[in-house]
Amino acid sequence: MSRQIGPVCRLCRRAGEKLFLKGERCLTPKCAIERRNTPPGAHGMGRRRRLSEHGMQMREKNRARAIYGITERQFRKNFDEAARKPGVTGQYLLQLLERRLDNAVFRLGFATSRAQARQLVRHGHITVNGKKLSIPSYLVGVGDVVGWVEGSKKTEAYKAVSGAGQRQAIPKWLILDTQAVTGKIHALPEPSDMDLKIEERMIVEYYAR
Repeated sequence: MSRQIGPVCRLCRRAGEKLFLKGERCLTPKCAIERRNTPPGAHGMGRRRRLSEHGMQMREKNRARAIYGITERQFRKNFDEAARKPGVTGQYLLQLLERRLDNAVFRLGFATSRAQARQLVRHGHITVNGKKLSIPSYLVGVGDVVGWVEGSKKTEAYKAVSGAGQRQAIPKWLILDTQAVTGKIHALPEPSDMDLKIEERMIVEYYAR
């Protein structure tokens, strides 16, 4: 399945909850869940269908994909890597997803959504340890410092971040320097650091069928 290029609010309506895919808009009355909390499509006005166990597993997998904004191929690649590691596969999968550079940029408050963070990375505005990186899927590690390209400090995106201070709660695995507008990877992320709870067990069961 390819990346979602249509209205992302449909994904929230399909899930029946806010996935916070459009940043600050999700906190206003314009949010699709606030206006019309029904499944998308011609038959969305009826009651939600009761899903089978497999259907619930697939929905949870697609929900996680939508949150992080990645393709099925990318998600499966992360799952396969997690499955090769000793320990709990689901927890390691979430850790890999959280360590993506675009997610770290979002978590640090440099962007209002993961989609915006992904755009900042792709357009070459973000550095890791002083080196410009344009790969959203790059995995940050302990000790890495995420910052801005010097030339990008003249952009409106940077000015919005540097002038607003800390706009959101920063997870424990990150340390934000509001003066330098940089973030340091303090530790590897834990499932408790996530603001949206994902049933990773159901995702593991989906791929294990």
